[in-house]
Amino acid sequence: IETQIRVSSVISNSPVIMNVDCDMYSNNNDTIRDALCFFLDEEMGHKIGFVQYPQNYNNMTKNNLYGNSLHVINEVEMGGMDSLGGPLYVGTGCFHRREILCGKRFTKDYQEDWNGGIKGRIQDTSIGEIEEKAKSLATCTYEHDTQWGDEIGLKYGCPVEDVITGLAIHCRGWESVYSNPTRPAFMGLGPTTLAQTLLQHKRWSEGSFSIFLSKYCPFLFGHGKTNLRHQMGYCIYGLWAPNSLPTLYYVVIPSLALLKGIPLFPKITSPWIAPFIYAFCVKNMYSLYEALSCGDTLKGWWNGQRMWLVKRITSFLFGAIDTVRKLLGLSKMTFVVTPKVSVEDESKRYEEEIMEFGSSTPEYVIIATIALLNLVCLLGGLSQIMTGAWNIHLDAFSPQLILCGMLVITNMPFYEAMFLRNDKGKIPFTVTLASFGFVMLDFLVPIV
Repeated sequence: IETQIRVSSVISNSPVIMNVDCDMYSNNNDTIRDALCFFLDEEMGHKIGFVQYPQNYNNMTKNNLYGNSLHVINEVEMGGMDSLGGPLYVGTGCFHRREILCGKRFTKDYQEDWNGGIKGRIQDTSIGEIEEKAKSLATCTYEHDTQWGDEIGLKYGCPVEDVITGLAIHCRGWESVYSNPTRPAFMGLGPTTLAQTLLQHKRWSEGSFSIFLSKYCPFLFGHGKTNLRHQMGYCIYGLWAPNSLPTLYYVVIPSLALLKGIPLFPKITSPWIAPFIYAFCVKNMYSLYEALSCGDTLKGWWNGQRMWLVKRITSFLFGAIDTVRKLLGLSKMTFVVTPKVSVEDESKRYEEEIMEFGSSTPEYVIIATIALLNLVCLLGGLSQIMTGAWNIHLDAFSPQLILCGMLVITNMPFYEAMFLRNDKGKIPFTVTLASFGFVMLDFLVPIV
């Protein structure tokens, strides 16, 4: 993007720059006009640094198989941040003022010079001269020992350079606007396999967590520059990665404790169980309401809940680990582009909403291990209770039975992929075998 900013400065030097990903296209011919309306607004236009449109995909299944539909984020989260100072920059579908990408700070008397391009200079410059200057601006060495990638252009050194760039713009006093027209402004391609989805969210969670632990942490970098609620809005994504740890605890420890006869929650008849029931019911009811009101189906919401669980115990976990390793100097930052191309068999299964595995990866081992662990613990715990082996009343284990049972129901597609499917997208036998081994090891771990 930095190269395009520099090269365009000698071609058009337009005051507004549109930024879209290479796999996205314009879907609404009013988009540019609408964005310019925000910049030209007589009362608020001079405060607007960029106009952000939502990211939409045109290849999502009806029931949101991999949880990649961004309806709730687009309708609720981004819209909510719009009222706090503006949405974050998501790296695509955005219109920036050229000057803010060049490091300009907001001042109350700021006025855009809409006639300040090269309209008057272009007549005195030959095409050959423009071409030669553009080539020099596009060289790999142009940015050496300059402020490009720091104060000018996008911030370098982070897998989510878009988020940190948007935060820096907000901290320089600019506001942003979120525009979500009925007809999507831009459309693109979303991940169509589980591997693509997990890779994409690993990069997002790792980059956001890196920002949270750096000098660009919204609470530190934004202190005194943006309001507290705006800082908290940014931190929602910065804390994705560490959320993997409590999630791992809740999908492993209560189930193991159930199998070994150790109650962890208050009895179902105790008044102290009320906070747990309240949190569980209200969280899920509100989540369902948000999803349905934003256009998702009931099954789509359920698939989304499953994928949030999967992403937390895989993508977010590895994102947290890689971030810590980088901070300790044990690894270097890498940027892995998410592939968006699938073979014919994978595409057919995706259209039929059948989850795709097919290869042996650490992420699939974790998914299969957690699924098998909860199934074994549920069956073992039920048998112990029904036979009266523990001489403990059922109400002592009801919360753990409900939690373990919900996890088993959530993991049904994984059991099918391990034991019932015969296509190439099933979970490989080596992954299933390794998962059985890890489940056996879990039974040897004491629950204190």
